Amino acid sequence: MSAVGVGIIGVGVISDTYLANLSSFPDVEVLIVGDLLLDRAQAQAEKYGVPAFGSAEDVLAHPGVDLVVNLTIPAVHVEVSRAAIAAGKHVWTEKPLGLDREGAALLLREAEEAGLRVGSAPDTLLGPGFQAARRAIEDGLIGRPLFALTTFQTQGPDLWHPSPAFLFANGAGPLLDMGPYYFSALVSLLGPVDRVAAVGTKAREERQIHTGPNAGTTFPVEVPSTIQIVTAFESGQQAQSLLSFDSALERHGVVEIHGTEGTIVIPDPNQFTGRIAYVKPLGVIRDGMSFEQEWVEIEHADVEVGRGLGALDMVRAIAEGRPHVASGELGFHVLDILLSAQESAATGTTVVVESTVAPVPLLPEGFDPFVATL
Repeated sequence: MSAVGVGIIGVGVISDTYLANLSSFPDVEVLIVGDLLLDRAQAQAEKYGVPAFGSAEDVLAHPGVDLVVNLTIPAVHVEVSRAAIAAGKHVWTEKPLGLDREGAALLLREAEEAGLRVGSAPDTLLGPGFQAARRAIEDGLIGRPLFALTTFQTQGPDLWHPSPAFLFANGAGPLLDMGPYYFSALVSLLGPVDRVAAVGTKAREERQIHTGPNAGTTFPVEVPSTIQIVTAFESGQQAQSLLSFDSALERHGVVEIHGTEGTIVIPDPNQFTGRIAYVKPLGVIRDGMSFEQEWVEIEHADVEVGRGLGALDMVRAIAEGRPHVASGELGFHVLDILLSAQESAATGTTVVVESTVAPVPLLPEGFDPFVATL
């Protein structure tokens, strides 16, 4: 087999990292990029040496494209992905899979009927840091996992994004913008979620753009800009999660898994590598009352990878006849969790998560994105 043809729809900010990474993987070849703004599509095509550019329709009609990478805004994720399935293409979509359960479920059903695959970001689950941490947990390093703590708190994307209003609109906020990273990680580690309870708040009803040509203008905040979630998993474990765009203290990437035999800190789920360390429960007593505990670093491969790795895994999984890691089914369950948390915050009740998902597979041993396998 030769490299699989890829077409990208949507060439906004996130497209740079996708184009850079997909261009470095020998098993895929980006053949065309498409966007509503043709000059923007042309600029990205020329920047990354992509042979063609055009509209979304041009990408879907391209005969060499087998996989569409959907980098559009969340509000049209399902619409664009369904169009790709209708055109006979596999789909990799940025997160979230969709903004409502009905549309996302329809997408997965149409893909299954067509014999096509859907993959959904985040693909940070495939990074060497997360993969090594998960293997350590499955090998019993911390015993039986009991509970988890995750934290993402920042001043907000309005400080750096030139057009941040959509990140505070319905379908976004820290819950649906950042939540997919943390809850995809938790589901991969602890399994599907049974129920959630959440509370949310807004620091302000309006925010101000701080950079770019629209700096100084304001926009409305439509959803909670801070939300806290308590999660109960089907297997009995629990988690507590904070997601905030309102914190003066910048602290994110916190994922702790606490077990019967110790605690492990895993890498930022928005990154592909990072520090892994664990501590055993018994420390050294000092002064008859204080404890000192030693953190042990876990060494792991530090391969430089990035967004697009999930699309590559999906291409290889299709050829090898195995499940891909960041599946549409995982994306749907995470979406269901986040929407359930949103509903819990709005109603003040605990919400049962109706969907479930099969165990998330690990990458095959020795998976190397830079060595051709097709």
